[in-house]
Amino acid sequence: MSVLYEYTQERIDIYDRDRKPTGRTKPRHGEGSKLTPDEYMLYALALIENMNGRFLITQRTMDKKWAAGAWEIPGGGADHGETSREAAEREALEETGISVKGLEPVSVYTYRNDDAEGGDNYFCDIYHFRLNFAPEQVKVEEDEVQGWKMASFEEIQRLADGDGFLHYRRICEALEAEK
Repeated sequence: MSVLYEYTQERIDIYDRDRKPTGRTKPRHGEGSKLTPDEYMLYALALIENMNGRFLITQRTMDKKWAAGAWEIPGGGADHGETSREAAEREALEETGISVKGLEPVSVYTYRNDDAEGGDNYFCDIYHFRLNFAPEQVKVEEDEVQGWKMASFEEIQRLADGDGFLHYRRICEALEAEK
């Protein structure tokens, strides 16, 4: 099976504005993938913090259609039949080589994004994991990530103040909600 065929066949589950599954799916990309105002998909982000209070952040590759070269935390869209927790675990492992599977998150923060004009409606869950790992364990997926580093929150804030850091405001909200 070709990579192009697999890419075009990826499907996502559709939710209503109350986050109830509709039982419908759509292609993740291409024709028929734009969400209507009453349709939502599911995203998950993994905020991975080591025991020294530093966060694992990644830099997107330059060939990304959206936010090429931007810094972010691991994450992405949930596949058809996948929970947000499963998506966070899968994305963290795929993008960084760090497994958070089976770990109890410090917290989970949820928000809804409404963009009827752009067809980008979604629910996003930010899972905050704290675990002990060594930098040598980080193995990025080079098709997705061009760089990574362990950053203090202050370093993330400086990146956000400069060229930007994806989801920065939402990460701040998630961390504030933990207090």
